[in-house]
Amino acid sequence: MTMFSRTLFAVLLLAVSAHAAPPLTTIQDVLYKADGTRFNGVVMISWSSFEAPDQSAIATQMTTVKVVDGNLRVQLVPNTASNPLVYYSVTYNSDGRVQFSELWAVPSSAQSLRIRDVRIPAPTGTEIVAGAPVQESDVVGLIADLGARPLKGPAFAAGRVAMVNPLGSLDGVAGSPGDCVRVDGSSGPCGPPASFMDGDIPSGIVDGANTSFSLSATPNPAASLSVYRNGLLMALGTDYSLTNRVIQFVPSDVPDPGDTLLATYRLSGAGNTAQLFPSPQVLCSATGAGTSGASFISLGTCTIPGGTLASGDRVELQFDLTHQGVVSAFTFEVHWGATTILHRDGTVNDTQVTGRADAGLYVGGAQVSTQSWGTTLPLSATISSATDVYSTALVVIRKLDLTETHLLCGISRWCGFRSYYWGSSAGGCAFCQPSPLRAFRKDTRSFLS
Repeated sequence: MTMFSRTLFAVLLLAVSAHAAPPLTTIQDVLYKADGTRFNGVVMISWSSFEAPDQSAIATQMTTVKVVDGNLRVQLVPNTASNPLVYYSVTYNSDGRVQFSELWAVPSSAQSLRIRDVRIPAPTGTEIVAGAPVQESDVVGLIADLGARPLKGPAFAAGRVAMVNPLGSLDGVAGSPGDCVRVDGSSGPCGPPASFMDGDIPSGIVDGANTSFSLSATPNPAASLSVYRNGLLMALGTDYSLTNRVIQFVPSDVPDPGDTLLATYRLSGAGNTAQLFPSPQVLCSATGAGTSGASFISLGTCTIPGGTLASGDRVELQFDLTHQGVVSAFTFEVHWGATTILHRDGTVNDTQVTGRADAGLYVGGAQVSTQSWGTTLPLSATISSATDVYSTALVVIRKLDLTETHLLCGISRWCGFRSYYWGSSAGGCAFCQPSPLRAFRKDTRSFLS
């Protein structure tokens, strides 16, 4: 029984020793300033990880010791025989700033040591000092992690797009600054950039009944199409559908007379070449009128939205009038903004009158040429300039002055394309037909008119 108790005691003693704290050495001293007064402040002691003489693992850390009236006392693990060899980095702080720093090498000692016993000069060998650079090999797993990174390849170059070569290294892509890079790392000339159609006005009669309107070109992709009705964005698939370049409104969203439609979308393969417009582009719509009055009255007004026209554009206007009076003559005019571009006096025998106007826009206004004739009214051609600002909304008006009471069939529709075309239709009266398309270039802008 006695032998068993002694054996158990020995096992317990070994177990306790295996988990005992590492031995400590006490450093105790009184600190003075150079003027003889005692030091007051804090001492910060930091160290890198090391293995103590008793094989205890000491982790990287730091501790702060208060020094009051010069008295310093701290206990540290001896490091003169540590593995690897490390030193304690000691910084003295007083009056809110660092006063000085030094290194300590603490030996094993059962007696208290003074600072002079542990202070050492700057190391010159392979010792590790807290805060000094750490070798890659001293960090577990660091070399393996660095080896997993891609390395610079033979074609690596600063300022180039990087690609991963077949060996897993980084190379710079070769080519000209304007080239495009492909997914395989090769480069070459870029394809034509996407072209955009902005401010396209779908063609079609805006009368509250027509549901079909045509764009000047086919959107590509179709999802790039945005249609605005009086400034409100319509929803594709809910408010309208798209087939090629034809917009079909649902019955509940049919545009009413006076509504303005605008569309923006992308085109494919246009590049930087001028965009031709293969079909008429409607500028605006208005309901015309008939009159039996004896003074000037507007039979139709076409308001071209601001931002639609630009320098180099061309606007074509066409109009047709029917005169049913049998006693005296009449007078008609066409206004481009505030400028009268056409003024003619018809005779009592002019039962029909027609006219055309062609406006070529430049930075300061427009150059307008006109032609008009009637049943007996001779052909007349004019040319003039108009300085009306077209960057904002531009109003085109047709007026009529009757010298006696009789009936005139008015204009009910205005239409156009870019180069813009403007015509008319008045139930029972003449209906405008689009003129043949022809190429037109002005101020480096190309359009179809």
